[in-house]
Amino acid sequence: MIKNFLITGKPGCGKTSLIKEILKEKKPEAGGFFTEEIRKRGQRVGFKILTLDKKEGILAHQKIKSPYRVSKYKVNLKDLDQIGVESIITALNKGKLIVIDEIGKMELFSEKFKRALVLALDSKNKVLGTIKLTFDPFTEKIKKRKDTKIFYLTKKNRKKIKAAIFKFLAAS
Repeated sequence: MIKNFLITGKPGCGKTSLIKEILKEKKPEAGGFFTEEIRKRGQRVGFKILTLDKKEGILAHQKIKSPYRVSKYKVNLKDLDQIGVESIITALNKGKLIVIDEIGKMELFSEKFKRALVLALDSKNKVLGTIKLTFDPFTEKIKKRKDTKIFYLTKKNRKKIKAAIFKFLAAS
């Protein structure tokens, strides 16, 4: 049975926006987190973590110190682990839909994140999330799971994928 529903696609295709739109319309019992850009004077300077229960932290920023780096952004594992991972575990323990946006290069620096992700995917809870398009051995294993459906989002198939996710959320 498919219970993990992950959206992939090129950057900027609307993966996060689609999940937010669905959650706003459906309002399921859900927990987990989103990532959003931090902008200063019109320029992206980092990314923040926002949980569905309104906690917030810095995922990555140009002006923090960290040995973990993606492009010009340094990754803040402390907030990822304490805020992002904690939101996954809380949703898991409460039997809620688990939202994970995203399973990407920055998040994969965290072993705690990877462990929490696998726990969520292996649980009875439904998981709705986004996953990076580019190859990575860890994400490729996730994409090949028999209990996981991957959708490649484009502007043209947005309505079709949205309908499929609604169906997924409605199924018991």
